[in-house]
Amino acid sequence: MEVFIVVLVMLILIGVSNVIYRFVPFVPVPLIQIMLGGIITMLPIGIHLQLEPELFFILFIAPLLYNDGRHTPREELWKLRAPILLLSVGLVFATVFVVGYTIHWMIPSIPLVAAFALAAILSPTDAIAVSSLAGRIHLPRSLMRLLEGEALMNDASGLVAFKFAIAAAVTGVFSLHKAAISFLIISIGGLLVGAMLAVIIAGIRQLLRRNGLDDETMHMLLQLLTPFVLYLCAEEVGVSGILAAVAGGIVHAIEKDRVECDIGKLKSVSSSTWSVYLFILNGLVFVILGTQIPDVTSVIFKDPGFNNIVVIGYAVAIFVLLLALRFVWTLLFTRGWRIFGSYSKEALSFKALIMTTISGVRGAVTLAGAFSIPLFLHSGKLFPERNLIIFLAACVILLSLLTASILLPLIAKKRAVTDEIAMVQEENEWHIHILQAGIRQLQQESNEGNEEAVEAVIEEYNQMIQQLGLKDNQYKRISRLNQDEIALRIEALEIERNYIQQRLEKGTITKAHAEFYNKMLDQVEIILANRLHLWLLVFKRLLGRLKELLTGASQSGRRALTEQDLESLRGLRIECGQVVINQMGPLCAPESANDPTECVVAYYKQLVNRLRSFQLHHKRKKEAFDETRKELHWIAVQAERYEVQNLYEQGKIDRGLVSELRRIIRDREASMYEQIELG
Repeated sequence: MEVFIVVLVMLILIGVSNVIYRFVPFVPVPLIQIMLGGIITMLPIGIHLQLEPELFFILFIAPLLYNDGRHTPREELWKLRAPILLLSVGLVFATVFVVGYTIHWMIPSIPLVAAFALAAILSPTDAIAVSSLAGRIHLPRSLMRLLEGEALMNDASGLVAFKFAIAAAVTGVFSLHKAAISFLIISIGGLLVGAMLAVIIAGIRQLLRRNGLDDETMHMLLQLLTPFVLYLCAEEVGVSGILAAVAGGIVHAIEKDRVECDIGKLKSVSSSTWSVYLFILNGLVFVILGTQIPDVTSVIFKDPGFNNIVVIGYAVAIFVLLLALRFVWTLLFTRGWRIFGSYSKEALSFKALIMTTISGVRGAVTLAGAFSIPLFLHSGKLFPERNLIIFLAACVILLSLLTASILLPLIAKKRAVTDEIAMVQEENEWHIHILQAGIRQLQQESNEGNEEAVEAVIEEYNQMIQQLGLKDNQYKRISRLNQDEIALRIEALEIERNYIQQRLEKGTITKAHAEFYNKMLDQVEIILANRLHLWLLVFKRLLGRLKELLTGASQSGRRALTEQDLESLRGLRIECGQVVINQMGPLCAPESANDPTECVVAYYKQLVNRLRSFQLHHKRKKEAFDETRKELHWIAVQAERYEVQNLYEQGKIDRGLVSELRRIIRDREASMYEQIELG
């Protein structure tokens, strides 16, 4: 039961981290998850997790690297094979010797072979951390492929070097010749075993299909089990399980290109399942990492034998040395080697070298490897400075994540568009892009029962896209509400509320109509409101609902209203709109090109005219049609919001454009809500 509680808490933290990220998108999700993991460990509620390195590697690293192998472009990796090998193998061994000797010189209490072990486990970069950072930072495509290829390969080379160093430290015996041969056998053997087993599994899946066993659930089970089988079998025969998982992922990608292109449903199920699976695994990796850091640091900070400032200084010095070595190594080989491929002149720039250097983020593999250091030597003595080694590894992980999170966005930042016409064109293009995302979602929702409503909503979206694409609109700002207009729209809603209250007090409208109308105004205000105002409104609505439950009162809903009620509400809406026009119309400044008051008045005039010309046709059919159309509108709007967030996380748009696009969606949603509610 205790394990279940721990897992449940960590899954909740993953969800909380993504909610926090929506409000502070400049902080990478991994850092938020590490922080939450550390906080939950320090709270006095008994949430502690003992990290078991072997279990960690098979449960998390194997499936994650298998998935990376499935999605990494093989052609681009092959083009970058030389620089990838130089970074994933050459740099790893350069790090072992240079950093290892430096650590031993700087901290003599750490034996040389133990220093080599620490340097080896610090050498691999973390594919998961690199991917999470790249999602938010606009890294050059060639650099991203290089980092992905490096992270796929250097886990194995770093861990193999680490195991040899640990074996030498424990036994006191080391042979460079035997170590080199063993490294080749373990690495090449891991790739071969993984590829062979993946081919066998692919053959089994193909055989099942030929015999009519096309059940998506069964095939998905085979996919999910594959990385574990590859890892375990490779480790059982003494080769690299990590490289076996990578090779299996690449073979799976080849199989998918040849076979699964004709199995649309399996492809859709596979994509959705892996998306959720990877979301959980990625989150758990960093939450678990966060749960280990408080215990690691407290052991050193509480030990009187260590000076805390000096120990932290050691960690900073090691991290700076890792950066310097990575920069020098990359610089030396870019002088005669086009490390980013033959298609980019910018690849040799100083900026690209700095980005390559900082992008070498360390992660959970490093800490898991450090925890696998044995407690005792063969002689029975304690492993020298084991706690200090784990502490230094944890500090380097945090320093690398923080450095990449802070500096990479500054270095990789796109040039700001200063030309007004170019800015408008860019906004229009992205506006069209998110509208197309809404159309794609609507097409997925289409079925026999809602086909007519789907076509109607798609037609509305196509009209908006056509309007944005008109030549006359290319030099106009996207139609949107600025903060002044939003404030005036909310003020206009208050005018409507006051008018409704006056009519209610006079007895000229029913309480049910007033409640429905006020509920609609509250919903529109929530859509328009800023975040602070939004939370106040939500709190107000919750209090209202609580009052209803306590008093037994009930508000009239849409289903409780007859067509006569709706007709009365449309008339009331026309009256309220006219009141707003009468009160705010004299405040307009026609000589101003962008007068917010005039925009609000124009909006109400359009709404009143539309309602006055409204006529009811095919009552029953229209009610069902309108309800379906309303649901489809919300689905499309939510798809637009998701697309805006995804574009921002991928680094394709900046925060300013995100705000503008969200404001456009919010304005359209508010207008749409008012129109749909009253026909």
